[in-house]
Amino acid sequence: MATNFNLYSKYYDLMYHDKDYSSEVNYVIKSLLDSKKNITEILELGCGSGAHAKYFSEKGFSITGLDRSEEMIFEAKKKNIPNFEPIIADISNFELYKKFDAVISMFHVVSYLTENNDLLSCFKNVNTHLENDGIFLFDCWFTPAVYAIKPENRIKEFENDEIKVHRTAQSTLDILKNTVSVKFNISIEDKSNHESENLSETHLMRHFSIPEMEIIAQNSGFKILKVEELITKADPSLETWAVCFILQKVKSL
Repeated sequence: MATNFNLYSKYYDLMYHDKDYSSEVNYVIKSLLDSKKNITEILELGCGSGAHAKYFSEKGFSITGLDRSEEMIFEAKKKNIPNFEPIIADISNFELYKKFDAVISMFHVVSYLTENNDLLSCFKNVNTHLENDGIFLFDCWFTPAVYAIKPENRIKEFENDEIKVHRTAQSTLDILKNTVSVKFNISIEDKSNHESENLSETHLMRHFSIPEMEIIAQNSGFKILKVEELITKADPSLETWAVCFILQKVKSL
């Protein structure tokens, strides 16, 4: 995950301006409080530019955010979000010397952990940083739906008063490794002088089945409380590209 988002972090918020962060945060808060009543301190893995943290802060929670991208953390710090501390760190290997009531990871960040060692290391680190009975909530790509729907190429355009962005996404499925390689080609036009900048990045994403995640949970001191569709709480189906896992810490490592 070293270079993901580094080239276009300054355009990140514009690219995802239509994402319903508020509804996602409301869903997460309700899910956390349904599972554990006393939650004030939250650790967010892959906090990006702080889009989720803004809403958690407004709801009265204290947030610590981790992201490997220096550029994304720079964007997050510029927002001066109250009770939010963004830190440059690798989510598969971090030490904060404190414990949290809950750990969350949104927008499929866990799917960027494509190697078993990194995935298990991340979960064990989460365990270490959680209070007893703490909750780990995250979403990731769901294997049955990925194979049923199959990745497709996409085009997206968006703009503001200063820039116009055209983005294409080309996806390649690897059935042997449970991964999808997504290549982004991005063209950014400066509206003031009509000059363009072209960026290209490839993101490797992993999808997971429920039995697969059960093994990871058991080997890192967790049990699965729920697996459901984000926001709707519907049971996972062949149309649920991403599912939300809600885990509880059952033993310390």
